Amino acid sequence: MTASDAPPRAAKDLGRFLEIQNLGLNLPFALAFLLLAANGLPTLRTFVLVVIAFVAARNTGHSFNRWADRALDARNPRTRDRLLPSGRASPTFALGFSAANAAVLIAAAWFLNPLAGLLAPVAVAIVLAYSYTKRVTTFTTAFLGLVEAITPAAVFIAVRGSLPVPVLYAVAGLLAWGTAFETIHSLGDLESDRALGLYSIPVRLGAERSARLVPALHAVALALLAVFGLAIGLPVEYFGGLVAMAAVAAVTDLGLLHRPTAARVPFQRHFALGAIYLVGVALALFFPLGPVWVVHGIG
Repeated sequence: MTASDAPPRAAKDLGRFLEIQNLGLNLPFALAFLLLAANGLPTLRTFVLVVIAFVAARNTGHSFNRWADRALDARNPRTRDRLLPSGRASPTFALGFSAANAAVLIAAAWFLNPLAGLLAPVAVAIVLAYSYTKRVTTFTTAFLGLVEAITPAAVFIAVRGSLPVPVLYAVAGLLAWGTAFETIHSLGDLESDRALGLYSIPVRLGAERSARLVPALHAVALALLAVFGLAIGLPVEYFGGLVAMAAVAAVTDLGLLHRPTAARVPFQRHFALGAIYLVGVALALFFPLGPVWVVHGIG
């Protein structure tokens, strides 16, 4: 077996391949909507299956993206040391790992309920498509936001076997939130994306205009998440979480306006913002100061 045919040589290499350190970026949102969909703590079975499906979906898209981008990564000084362009793992491994995780996702969805199982291939198609949208359209940034935005719908379908209409407010909110996050991420790769001929909102709008777009997207996202909370009758703690998110996002966005392409801190702060949302949801469900009103079809 040659080096190019080999799988990763160690757990550390596999962790770098999957960027395990970034797994928690969207997991807090998934857990928050899991609590909301279950109207409290879900059963252990549901919790385990949803987490398995979430991780498998991420691994599916991430591995496929590494496979699809291997030639581009080899031309980018920042990414040429990744496992595939460096030859420490093979393209066959990456593609097989992606396929295996897609199978795990679909199986977990079927164990949850028939509707989740039927829609799981749609989720797979969405997480795979991003790798090619960035080659053809500026809206790839919003498309990756869509990948994040399906989380509320997927979780409610997984837990309830249905999609209550108010959840669409949360979907729209996370679409704006995810687009803001991916805009920040793309700002850090602006020069390399231009050099490689890839598309993104920062490539189209430039660094300064894209940085000004981020606060607007955050404001829209928080407003839609507030409408979602009102629609399902959540108590004040939920909205306190949104206010805290707005405060942290405002500090982050101000720094981004001053240094648009220095996106490392805003990228890392995304985890903290998701964690604040999870805490707000948990307080609203388990430690409300007042009564919790539940809209018919949600509770």
